Amino acid sequence: MPPSAETVSPIKNNISNGIKGRSSLTGFTLIELMLVVIIIGTLAALVVPRLAGRAEKARVTAAKADILSNMPLALDLFEMDNGSFPTTQQGLSALVEKPTTPPLPANWNGPYLKRKPVDPWGNAYQYVSPGIHNRDDYDLYSYGKDGTEGGDDDITNWEE
Repeated sequence: MPPSAETVSPIKNNISNGIKGRSSLTGFTLIELMLVVIIIGTLAALVVPRLAGRAEKARVTAAKADILSNMPLALDLFEMDNGSFPTTQQGLSALVEKPTTPPLPANWNGPYLKRKPVDPWGNAYQYVSPGIHNRDDYDLYSYGKDGTEGGDDDITNWEE
């Protein structure tokens, strides 16, 4: 015997009966919705600033890794192949394409990097060879978040 309409859908019956009297299946009140929005807003206000600070710390860490580890490895390989580091004029592009500016590297065996590196803020890394601070090899640095020379946010391969 097939089930009756009452046993199949008690919810439907409650809704149709709710027209006559208030049912327990009515929607949220405006107060309840406002309370949920306030709670979500409070949580967002607490969490978002913490996450924003972590993103900037991650950019600084990535720039330090590039300056102190990744690019020095490529520059050392260039120097082992050619007997010297790229000149300031050749710049970090010498790690991607064989330089056409003298002195031409006799044993260029690159590319030493896939593309010319940019810092996490989208600016070109600065390269000077021979270095002003590291006279025996090169200075490698990023202007940091503000993109201008000087200030506390510059990241360098020398001790300040």
